[in-house]
Amino acid sequence: MNTKRLNKTLRTLPALALAAAAFAQDATDNAWWQEAGKPYDGVTIRGVSESTPPSRYVSDVLAPAFTEATGINVEFEITSWDQMYDKAIKDMQANTGIYDFVYVEQDIVYSYLAQDFLVDLTEMLASNEALQAPDFDFADFTSFIDYFKNDAGDIFGVPMEAFVKPYLYRTDLFNNPDIKSAFQKQYGYELAPAKTFQQYQNVADFFTKYGEDNDMELWGSTLQASTGHPASTYEILETIFPSFGVYNWGINQENYKATVADGGELNSDRAKEALTFWLGLLPDAPPEATSSTWDEVASSFAAGRTAQGWVYGENAAWIATDEERSTVVGKVGVALPPLDEGVLEQAKAGEGYIGYYDGGAFAIPHSSKNQEAAALWVQYIGQPSVQADWAVAGSRITETSTFDDPKVQAVDKETGGYFTLLKDDGDLFAGAPPYPFHNPVRETIDTYIHRAIAGELTPEEALDQAAEAVNQTLVDLGYAQ
Repeated sequence: MNTKRLNKTLRTLPALALAAAAFAQDATDNAWWQEAGKPYDGVTIRGVSESTPPSRYVSDVLAPAFTEATGINVEFEITSWDQMYDKAIKDMQANTGIYDFVYVEQDIVYSYLAQDFLVDLTEMLASNEALQAPDFDFADFTSFIDYFKNDAGDIFGVPMEAFVKPYLYRTDLFNNPDIKSAFQKQYGYELAPAKTFQQYQNVADFFTKYGEDNDMELWGSTLQASTGHPASTYEILETIFPSFGVYNWGINQENYKATVADGGELNSDRAKEALTFWLGLLPDAPPEATSSTWDEVASSFAAGRTAQGWVYGENAAWIATDEERSTVVGKVGVALPPLDEGVLEQAKAGEGYIGYYDGGAFAIPHSSKNQEAAALWVQYIGQPSVQADWAVAGSRITETSTFDDPKVQAVDKETGGYFTLLKDDGDLFAGAPPYPFHNPVRETIDTYIHRAIAGELTPEEALDQAAEAVNQTLVDLGYAQ
């Protein structure tokens, strides 16, 4: 989870300044925001988020525009994923009220709801008519907002980014006639984006050898395989496992058991096949792979060091369009990830999913001392009018109307159809399962995935041991017997 991205914004600072000025001018023309902000004029609300392209846009464009419109100051702290999570949760646990809004990633929201950390936005806005912005409507959002609801359907966060993790590939390499001819000669079929795992492996092997033969810094695949970070576990659980038909982390959701003997799938034959496939790509990944999180994977692809890979969609736009940061501008293709037989059909039938639908929302902690001012803020960033430029800057779409904006459609062409894929096939992806025990179980699995990457355990040993350890963790937490 996210949780997973780059530290630089897509746009240059001068461009951001111009965008901020434009938003501010539009905001000053909106009498409702001026009137609504009067009771809180001069108040400062503080927030924290992970350093991502969408968050940078919030800091550089939306926050200044909101202040201009309402008189409410916004101090927005952007930091690393682990620091963001640590600071937010400690503040909420201690009820210190440092932050008035926090970034809540899709996969952690269930833990926060279980601990009653967050303000019920549905209830808050329904009970205070003066806070209800005329251009804000929960119904405008895509189905991603459903991940921030409780069992009663009340909403606890306003989505600010949402993206899937697609398969990116280098069109300049895949469409090169000489390369295509050589691939056809070696494998007996035409070079194309992989639909099966064997095809993916063939493409990875081919381009790694191609890089060696031509003295190029080129490898066949990305790999989010850090041995000191949860990113590697997330890639396995949320990207690779589902594409093999192993869902919900391999945990049986009726008895919270992970072992096959107890009805789970974490150490099933399919799961072991998936981990074996993924680890088998290590020779085809660049040397930085075993220290790569989501950030480094995106950087490696943007630097032209890999021919294909699984890359979080929030990076798709800048990789495909920003010549200052990417060497593969105009050379990026987007496709669904390779899948095992039957997985796509299961996803279409609502019985599974093909990969990860990631993102997050801004939520208001109960500990906030400025909840009403923060409620205006989360509605401001949820207006349809601010979405298109934000989508272009951060490859994120949270509202359905954004797909049809001309700016978004123009960038869609440059990214090889990423936004089209998100619109047409986003429902085939899914967020993390609704586990309030998300972090402790993921931390349990980390140990065994990291040891498998390091070669200390075979894939079979790693998952057998991980499944037993997860069973015990869930017993210790009181979720299973």
